[in-house]
Amino acid sequence: MTSAPPTPTEAAIDSIQRSLSELCVTDEHQRRFYFDNPRRFCSFASRLQVILQQLLRSSPSPESLPAAALTALKGIAADLTQAADTASLYLKRSKIFVLVNCRSLCDTLQERTLAIAAWLALLDSAIHDLPDLRKKISDLSRDMKQVQFIVTDNEERVHCTLQKEGQGRRTSKAVQSAIIMDLARALGIDSNNHTELSEQVKLFKDDLTRSNSLPERRILVSLERILSNWSVQPDIVTPEMEFDSEDDAAQISPFKNFLCPLTKEVMKDPVVLESSQNYERTAIEYWFERCIEDARDPTCPVTGEVLKSLELKPNIGLAGAIEEWISRNIEIQIKTAVQCLSEEPVAVEYLERILDSVYKVSEDYPSSRYRLRNAGIVYLVVKLLRNSSKCIGSHLRSKALMALHSMARDEESKKIMLEEGITRLTIHGLIGSSEREREYAVKLLLEFSSDEACCIRIASEKGALVLLSSMAGNLEHPSLSNLAEAVLKQMERVEENVQLLAAAGRFEPLLSSLCEGSDDVKIEMASIVGRMTLTNSSKEQIARQSSKILVKLLSKPEGRAPSLQALYNLSGFDDNATILVDAAVLPALIDILFENQDDYPDLKELAASTIANIVSNPGHWELASIDKKGHSMQSESFIFSLLEVLPAAPVQCQAPILHILYGIASSPQASESVTSHVKSGEGIKTIISFLEHPEVEHRLYAFRLTRVLSERFGHDLANELRPNKLPLLKDKLLDSQSTEGERSDAACILANLSLSEDEVKTLLGATFVRWTVTTLKNQSRSSNVRTSRPVSSMVEGLLGLLLHFTRSPDSQTISIVKEHHLMTIFCGQLGFSSKPRVKQLAALGLKNLSECGRSLASGDSEPPPPQGLCSPFVFMCGRASKNPSSCPIHNAACEEDSQLCLYKSNCIKPLVDLLADEDTDVQIAAVEALSTLVLDNSNSFNRVVVELEQQGVVDALITLFTEVRPGELQERAIWMIERVLRVESLSQRLGLNQSLVRALVEAFKHGSANAKRNAQAALTSLKQISAVSGKASSQARSRK
Repeated sequence: MTSAPPTPTEAAIDSIQRSLSELCVTDEHQRRFYFDNPRRFCSFASRLQVILQQLLRSSPSPESLPAAALTALKGIAADLTQAADTASLYLKRSKIFVLVNCRSLCDTLQERTLAIAAWLALLDSAIHDLPDLRKKISDLSRDMKQVQFIVTDNEERVHCTLQKEGQGRRTSKAVQSAIIMDLARALGIDSNNHTELSEQVKLFKDDLTRSNSLPERRILVSLERILSNWSVQPDIVTPEMEFDSEDDAAQISPFKNFLCPLTKEVMKDPVVLESSQNYERTAIEYWFERCIEDARDPTCPVTGEVLKSLELKPNIGLAGAIEEWISRNIEIQIKTAVQCLSEEPVAVEYLERILDSVYKVSEDYPSSRYRLRNAGIVYLVVKLLRNSSKCIGSHLRSKALMALHSMARDEESKKIMLEEGITRLTIHGLIGSSEREREYAVKLLLEFSSDEACCIRIASEKGALVLLSSMAGNLEHPSLSNLAEAVLKQMERVEENVQLLAAAGRFEPLLSSLCEGSDDVKIEMASIVGRMTLTNSSKEQIARQSSKILVKLLSKPEGRAPSLQALYNLSGFDDNATILVDAAVLPALIDILFENQDDYPDLKELAASTIANIVSNPGHWELASIDKKGHSMQSESFIFSLLEVLPAAPVQCQAPILHILYGIASSPQASESVTSHVKSGEGIKTIISFLEHPEVEHRLYAFRLTRVLSERFGHDLANELRPNKLPLLKDKLLDSQSTEGERSDAACILANLSLSEDEVKTLLGATFVRWTVTTLKNQSRSSNVRTSRPVSSMVEGLLGLLLHFTRSPDSQTISIVKEHHLMTIFCGQLGFSSKPRVKQLAALGLKNLSECGRSLASGDSEPPPPQGLCSPFVFMCGRASKNPSSCPIHNAACEEDSQLCLYKSNCIKPLVDLLADEDTDVQIAAVEALSTLVLDNSNSFNRVVVELEQQGVVDALITLFTEVRPGELQERAIWMIERVLRVESLSQRLGLNQSLVRALVEAFKHGSANAKRNAQAALTSLKQISAVSGKASSQARSRK
């Protein structure tokens, strides 16, 4: 049988007894409570246990107790359980955890004790016949009401400090030491017992594995950091060396009272508090500031005593003893360092400690730097860097530089370093393998740069400014960058360093002098700019800030040459053209160029070369005024002036003038007017005279300019070149010794000339065609890689030359076309994506060959039989066959490699692809080539159109037409569409294409006369089938 569940009263009594068994411990067990509050509460629990036992003995059963007594017992059970849980935290958790939560734990015990006291008062009032028990209950209730659980002052201070540390604020070493002392005192541990302190922190860390409190975790991190710093023992004793030293026995360790309890270092300014404890002045001041900041009474960190006064009395006697100890030990360290550094070879294994010792003496005791200097240590460290730099490694080099940097604050030591060549050694440290070596090298240079003479010496060292500039711009290491920038700022103060700084990319001093200096200084700075080799970004920076100043210097005779050279240098960057034009450089340069004085040909050459650089690319210069009358670079007067001065100009000026003419003639905005002015000024004859000039640069720009002229005036140019100069172009093209630029320009010129059929045959001929085709194939093999301008121009010129052979349909030309597969050559060039002109020429070549084939077919054939038009034309498309035709275009059995049939040569699809090209001229050429397929109105026309539809020509053409704007391309596209719509089956399908109908209507409304006529015809064809007008035409009805 199962026992009956306990009644509520029994459960309450059992709970009280369990809680009391935990709290009512023996005296020995009670001593485990380190804190006083849980011990006091346990004493109350012991008295409560006696009362409960007597109460239970006095009653036959708990249920027979008065109702008020039962209520009191239930209340005591609940509150006692909470109090027992709180008291157990004092015992089970770490002491640091209790200190962090001491307020909340104390408050909980206080609240539960008062609650239990109230329940005891209720129990007292419910019992009437047990006076002895009532007195015990009354006394316990009274004592529990009067008790005050408190947090001690020391616990309160530690609690506040830990809470502040949990906020993550930074603390000095002195404050950290005081915190450790306070914590150790609260824990009852010696502050020097690092092991016990670490164990307490570890226990606290274990407690937090069950806690999600972020502040508590921050306190743990802070304590771990502080304890780690506290455990580090500073090096306060002269290091012992393993090599023999006569002063080893004389080394003196500091007395304990020499050390500050907070810093653990030898005190420099010892002071004594009212607690009779000595501290380093700065360390104890930090602690006082922290106490005031935390709104707590300042205490003595060692004793924990609250101080009534913050007076810090200097301990003169202790300070004297410390100074005597320091002096003796410095002497020992200096002698040891001299002995080690003087050895040959140097004892590398001791070197780091020696250098650290030297640095510490110099840094901690500045007044002793003279002793280091007088002992020769400055010279020995410099000698170490000079003679043993490679064998000691980067780490020891950084230590040596660090020691020198500290000793360099002594002026006499600095002089010794400079005399021994420390600047060069330090600059070598700028390329050290470790960041620390580079850092101290820059710091040492910064120390030297406070002197002007030192600045000049540093700047004169090879590579110094370049390395510093590179460091200053390297943001991956901001500290190094800032140090290098500071050194360079010091360098910039010295006028003698301006040119060297500019060479290293630091143009601020140069630009400042150029813009704000006297005329002599400006001229000198301009001369520097003219001589320097500059990057493009540097050219842009200088041009933006100084171009107007340089232009003004052109008006001064003594400043003309240097400013011209500077402007020429800056104009070498294309993007500077706009900057220079805005600075009004063109009128000044043109005045110099057209001056009548012949004494300064070099200045004229510089002026012309600068203008040539500016006009090399299209831009702002086309609209700029070049004189007071408002003439522009493309004006007739300027072009005539150039043509007039060109023949008589000094030889070195002629090439730049030709360059100018070529530059302005190449501009899309100015080309038409400039080439017209050249032609009207009889400049063609002048320019072609330079095609045979002995100087390469003259010929180069003469050929380029002639090529531009040939694109607009091919007929006039041909007349000027006849008869003697035409072979010159062919010879230049075939001359492998000439430059690629000359050869490609010669090819383009020949291609653009208007040559007669006889000239084509005699000048070019079959042999030349063979060479052209071979060269073109070789050029095309390299088209997969990025090609230069001469290579792409050569391809353009060679295709243009082949076009001459596609315009004459005689038997000799046809033989050349078929022999060299010209249609295949042209088709292969349609994919030359980097040069639209090449694609245009290739499409025109296909057009000419296709027209040639049709012309020969219509001229030589008999009336066509049903099989097709081309069947009798044997030599073109192959021998006629009695079988049904295999070529839908010619309606005959064309040869598979026919060079006059776009279909058989597989050229239709590449031409269709060109209809989507971005260049309008390419699209026009493609439409013209495809139009040759729909010229015929014979019985085979329907078959031709059907084949074109299958090849995708019709859809691509309609897509092009619906997107194109009015113009030549629209005219040619609509002409072809009108021809296609004559096929009834196709017009029926396309009649439903509303985009096509809308485009035709727009062309009919807004197009040119030819476009309107063809649009009307096309719409008529659509209406005959689709009845767009609402009624069918009579022709349509008759067919029904």
